[in-house]
Amino acid sequence: MKNINILFVLAFLISTLNISCEKFLEEEVFDEVFVDYIYTSEEGLDVGVNALYNLMRSYNAPGGFDDRLISNIFFLAGTDLGLTRTFHRPYGPNHTPSNFAANKWVNGYLIIDRTNAIINTAEGIDMDVTKRNHLLAQAKVIRAEVYFDLLRMYDNILLDTIATTPENLNDVIVYEPANPTDVYKLINDDLKFAVENLSYNESYGRYNKATARHIKGKVAMWESNWEEAVIQFDAIINDSGHALVDLNTVFGQNLKHSETLFAYTRDELFGGNNIDNANDVLAGGDGSWFGSVFTHRLYEQGSGDFIAQIENGGQALGWSFPNDYLENLYDKANDKRYSTYYYPETYVANNPDSPRFGQVIPVTDYDDNYRRYHFSLKKFYDAEKAALKNESWKDHMYYRFAETLLLGAEAQWRAGNESKALEYINKIRERAYGNTTNNFTSFTLDTYLEESARELAFEKNRWFLLKRLGLLVERQNLHYRYGSNSSNVAPEPMQPHMVRLPIPQSQIDAMGTFPQNPGY
Repeated sequence: MKNINILFVLAFLISTLNISCEKFLEEEVFDEVFVDYIYTSEEGLDVGVNALYNLMRSYNAPGGFDDRLISNIFFLAGTDLGLTRTFHRPYGPNHTPSNFAANKWVNGYLIIDRTNAIINTAEGIDMDVTKRNHLLAQAKVIRAEVYFDLLRMYDNILLDTIATTPENLNDVIVYEPANPTDVYKLINDDLKFAVENLSYNESYGRYNKATARHIKGKVAMWESNWEEAVIQFDAIINDSGHALVDLNTVFGQNLKHSETLFAYTRDELFGGNNIDNANDVLAGGDGSWFGSVFTHRLYEQGSGDFIAQIENGGQALGWSFPNDYLENLYDKANDKRYSTYYYPETYVANNPDSPRFGQVIPVTDYDDNYRRYHFSLKKFYDAEKAALKNESWKDHMYYRFAETLLLGAEAQWRAGNESKALEYINKIRERAYGNTTNNFTSFTLDTYLEESARELAFEKNRWFLLKRLGLLVERQNLHYRYGSNSSNVAPEPMQPHMVRLPIPQSQIDAMGTFPQNPGY
């Protein structure tokens, strides 16, 4: 990727040092600041690693609206649990190399390039070995995580461990798909180093040993190495100090609790309104639109019964929603997740000018328009969000202990230990119901997939779980829906080749020798 990374150098400099575009064009900035400071000093290495977290937040939990948001909505809504109302149709006419969101491939490799630079140069910095390994461990988790995602998304990917420098920027490179075995070796080596050099008690908003083990366990699942997966998930469950919290706390205002394995942090004071995405890679990031994406615009009801108030989600976009299949998986009367992870089915009229002000509006009275009324997700709810803005400055939950338990349950089941599998999955059930009456007495793939859906819906896991199990196309075609009201909602079939995302056509053109994925 050496001949296409020059634009990223600018983004990285802005994210670390807030250097202007004009100064970037001066050669001494590239040479003296980018190389001598970031990669040859202890302070610079620390700044570089911190910047990686900002870049990863922009990659996986971006602020504002652009290609990055669309690429992440795809994995949240484009599963058997989702319904899309509008333009960002996961399997619609824009699912092509020229039109599909390019963020995951392009920015993924740009982040890998920066991790490579930190990893390759850190050994030459005169500093305390323990501190250096601690910083390296964080960079290596990030590199492993991005490579793991790229491999799962595209199957055919590049393997590049050489950082872009002024000396090799224009080198001619032959681009060819990597052997997956080589990619997995790099991923596992990086994660092994991270597990050895991180603690369970790192600062909030930074990777810790549990995060590294969680990713390593996922990698083992993809390699069908059930024994290794059991080791990693059991270590988190038994030794890390992480635990489930009350349902109302899981996605509450403060995500610094024992269920959080990792959350992306944002802070309006150190971020700001996004102008050409420049602010999203600063320390505070930019305001997130995720809460608005999955919430209906109740205040647009033709009855005039509602105004935008944060209790109902405030200003919203209503682009994607949980579908009927997901809603019907819940025992609505007894499963507390139904009333915690989602907005209610009926609302109290809150417009003082409405004759029904203060009254509960029955289901039959809402407009048949999904933008105005639909079963909506509350996992991104922010009680401090401005009622008339899409932006939220709340932190973004990314990895949590509930997923560890569910994946640990599957790993134990596949390793032949059903009793331990039931122990883990029933911890999820017991929290949801508040008792043991509804615990499973046998573990099957179907019950596991349904429980995983109930607990982890619209978090970044379902698409990848179904692909790993070979069920993505089948289940998406059974349950995924597209439409704007009850009369036109319909399946939008996923073609078999779509289990691999299209490599952006711009990258295919730039590389020249790299093949496009089959079917595109």
